[in-house]
Amino acid sequence: MTRALFIIDVQNDFTEGGALGVDGGAAVAAGITRHLEAHRDDYALVVASRDWHSGENDNGGHFATEADPDFVDTWPAHCVEGTPGAEYHPALAADVIDVHIRKGQGVPAYSIFEGTDDAGATIGEVLTAHGVTEVDVVGIATDYCVRASALDALEHGQHVRVLTGLVAGVAPESSAAALAELGHAGVELVDATDADRA
Repeated sequence: MTRALFIIDVQNDFTEGGALGVDGGAAVAAGITRHLEAHRDDYALVVASRDWHSGENDNGGHFATEADPDFVDTWPAHCVEGTPGAEYHPALAADVIDVHIRKGQGVPAYSIFEGTDDAGATIGEVLTAHGVTEVDVVGIATDYCVRASALDALEHGQHVRVLTGLVAGVAPESSAAALAELGHAGVELVDATDADRA
């Protein structure tokens, strides 16, 4: 068993006070850091994704420019490359991250599998190269990028767990629906204390 941790989009724009801040985002950042302080040795690889959108265009219709955002397919400008909003939240211990994935560079992208690392490798290629067979998923937002990343990890053949105490969503109803969908798809839903014992 070789396990990786996926930290999904724990960025300033997705935490309180950001362009698309979710309630509990800062607490998730701090909680992930505590989890890693206790369990870094459990992971062969720690991977973090970030939205890294272009500031020059609407990113394939992802940014609402002609009308108000619908918060389903179109969104206010967020996580523009090189801006403070695109940086990791300061409560997240970025120094323990092994692989940094950037996604949404000019196009809509929700899943970590839609991005690449600094060398241009996909996360699928990175997992294969490291012999990873199991993935824990944490981060923001439960109902969008966490959901998409966990489903794609399943599709990649991984055993996937979502640590439910270390995620935060856009809305309670859609977050609950996303977790239910993930559970039905075969993702194991555990809280961080259960993960501690696993």
